[in-house]
Amino acid sequence: MSDFMKNSGSLFSSEAIDNETELIPLITAEDEELMNAEKTPAELPILPLRNTVLFPGVVIPITVGRDRSIKLIQEVYRGNRTLGVVSQKDPDIEEPGADDLNKVGTIANIIRMLRMPDGSTTAVIQGKKRFELLEMVRTEPYFTARVKEFAEQRPEKGDKKFEALVSSLKDLATNIIKASPHIPTEAGFAIKNIDSPSFLVNFISSNMNAEVAEKQRMLEVADLRERANLLLANLTKELQMLEMKNEIQSKVRTEVDKQQREYFLHQQIKTIQDELGGNPIDQEIEEMRATAAKKKWTKKVGEAFEKELGKLQRMNPAGAEFSVQYNYVQLLLELPWGEYTEDKFDLRNAQKILDRDHFGLEKVKERIIEHLAVLKLKGDMKAPIICLYGPPGVGKTSLGKSMAEALGRKYVRMSLGGLHDEAEVRGHRKTYIGAMPGRVIQSLKKAAASNPLFVLDEIDKVGKDYHGDPANALLEVLDPEQNHAFYDNYVELDYDLSRVMFVATANSLSTIHPALRDRMEIIEVNGYTLEEKLEIAKRHLLPKQLKDSGIKPKQFAMGTGVLEAIVEQYTDESGVRTLEKRIAKLVRFRAKQIALKEKHNATIQVQDLAKIYGPSHARDKYQGNDVAGVVTGLAWTPTGGDILFLETSITKGEGKLTLTGNLGDVMKESAMIALEYLKAHSDIIGLDQEVFKRWNTHIHVPEGATPKDGPSAGIAMLTSIASAFTQQKVRKFVAMTGEITLRGRVLPVGGIKEKILAAKRAGIKEIILSVDNRKDIEDIDVRYLKGMRFHYVSEMIDVVKHALLKEKVEHALLVA
Repeated sequence: MSDFMKNSGSLFSSEAIDNETELIPLITAEDEELMNAEKTPAELPILPLRNTVLFPGVVIPITVGRDRSIKLIQEVYRGNRTLGVVSQKDPDIEEPGADDLNKVGTIANIIRMLRMPDGSTTAVIQGKKRFELLEMVRTEPYFTARVKEFAEQRPEKGDKKFEALVSSLKDLATNIIKASPHIPTEAGFAIKNIDSPSFLVNFISSNMNAEVAEKQRMLEVADLRERANLLLANLTKELQMLEMKNEIQSKVRTEVDKQQREYFLHQQIKTIQDELGGNPIDQEIEEMRATAAKKKWTKKVGEAFEKELGKLQRMNPAGAEFSVQYNYVQLLLELPWGEYTEDKFDLRNAQKILDRDHFGLEKVKERIIEHLAVLKLKGDMKAPIICLYGPPGVGKTSLGKSMAEALGRKYVRMSLGGLHDEAEVRGHRKTYIGAMPGRVIQSLKKAAASNPLFVLDEIDKVGKDYHGDPANALLEVLDPEQNHAFYDNYVELDYDLSRVMFVATANSLSTIHPALRDRMEIIEVNGYTLEEKLEIAKRHLLPKQLKDSGIKPKQFAMGTGVLEAIVEQYTDESGVRTLEKRIAKLVRFRAKQIALKEKHNATIQVQDLAKIYGPSHARDKYQGNDVAGVVTGLAWTPTGGDILFLETSITKGEGKLTLTGNLGDVMKESAMIALEYLKAHSDIIGLDQEVFKRWNTHIHVPEGATPKDGPSAGIAMLTSIASAFTQQKVRKFVAMTGEITLRGRVLPVGGIKEKILAAKRAGIKEIILSVDNRKDIEDIDVRYLKGMRFHYVSEMIDVVKHALLKEKVEHALLVA
């Protein structure tokens, strides 16, 4: 039973002077009666106990270390072996005085004294009965005090309530023993075999898990019933605590068991992997750490990487989160933090590259050379945000690749056409399934440099829906004041984009987000003239198609005027994309002849084009001036310039105006303004104002399936209406463009270069436009203006005077 007492952690605890172990004595009721019958001596030698309380009938071992206590034990052991045991009020006092001892103690008998190998003395003592300390008689060589008996009040025999209380104590003590994993089950038998209620209370009180002060308080209670109730309260509390502790430990043990099982399995896997050459996951993590040591990232990024790598190392490779964390750490490693390519500052070589790849486009080339010059002088600068704006097929996107080669930078292209999800730019948060970084970060990872030339293709075609507005997400990317700390939702770290050179391309500026447009430097890339298209075809398009088709240059020959005929008769565009398709068709035709070994002429002539392409498509050409009311206008479209015919006819009626041809609101308003101006100034065309009340006016713009809008046709409508009412001819080979006002002013319009190219294609020789557009004409290369004359006007009356001839058309109406 002594082993049971050694490990009691809840109900039973080993408490002696120097924390030694208790023993279990079992006494009978007769033994207890004999102890109580013994006479209490008048004086007793007093042994102070530091951290335990001795109860009557209980046997405890005590180890004494104080000189005074050793001397007392030795002398008493040689004498009658009886002494008084009193606990200290404060166990920390090394040499207690009379006032430091409690007033109630227990008379004890030394059963045995042992000398230990370390020189200390251990005595086994048994409590007899309580006493009350009256006064100290001597303090040397040990304490001796006058004492008196401490009377104990016991319930009468046959008290059913007290018997039930004692039974409850036994049950509680037994339950505590069962609930405690450290107490053997034999201890329960010891409790059940105690017959004396008084000794049961003393035995449990001595061994319960309580403070010394609490046990002393129970020793000082004279009434056995009260002491039993106090003990019951303590045991109930202890049982509740023990059950709670066991419940917690059970939960923890289940979790620990699971973890231990996984740990042992992982250890077995690790041992097998070590035998086979090491754990691949650990090896890869070490390789990541070695790679990270060579990265040029900031301290903040380095700390974030170490934290994420540590998290990855602690994860179970079989877990679902492992792959997510692994991909994130891998991305951080693969991004080119602080890695830059060196810009080339050979400006002449850069000019050669740009001239080699693109014919014309002087403004764009000049802007690139300017950027390189500033970069060369300053050494470092914020990269500009350039937007190349112009019709399709003029080489905006391919120009970006040439710019990258000229600068010596990596080339990255990101198509924005139809992009409608903001996360495509900024990325998704890692919490989402299948999360990815945005395309900006992905492109930088692909480029393996933090200063590539980044082409944002078709920026005017960015969409918008419930997923967000990507144009707003691009604001941070394209703002030189913000993009040094671009935040991607997936990366969750600021990334420096300030040294990236962004080049955007667009066909129309009207659909670009205004705030986005404000952040970019707009460079207009105009359409090509006939001469430029012929040069591009000879230098770039034809050699490329021959190479792609596997035809050697000596196997392919074209006669004089073939390319020019293709451009004029089979293309109608500002760029050269359709021209490339036509040349590709020509090359394929020759490839088929060679592959089938058909007989063919060595040289393709102009007359062969109809066989290859079919009939040439009907292009809008100048249609003469034989019909009154027909005027040639000039229009701008996203695909380049075009000519526009306006037709006006008049019929007798009540002055009604009819507009047809799928016209927009602005264009309809221009027609109304033109008619109202002529009504108010009918004298300029030699008619009476009343004439307009007797004739209906019908204005039509052909190709009704095509929507048309804008103010550019204002002066053409004015001229058309004036010609219809006067029946005067319009000057030959004249086209016009300009906005009008009710005051008679002619305002400037845009797209002048595209309109001039369209006029040249249509055979126009003279153009009427606002005097404020003179600067646009002067800004155009003189090669584009060859063979054309320009007439600048500021008032609408000047348009009518210049455009209308005195000669009337045949079979003219008599307007009166």
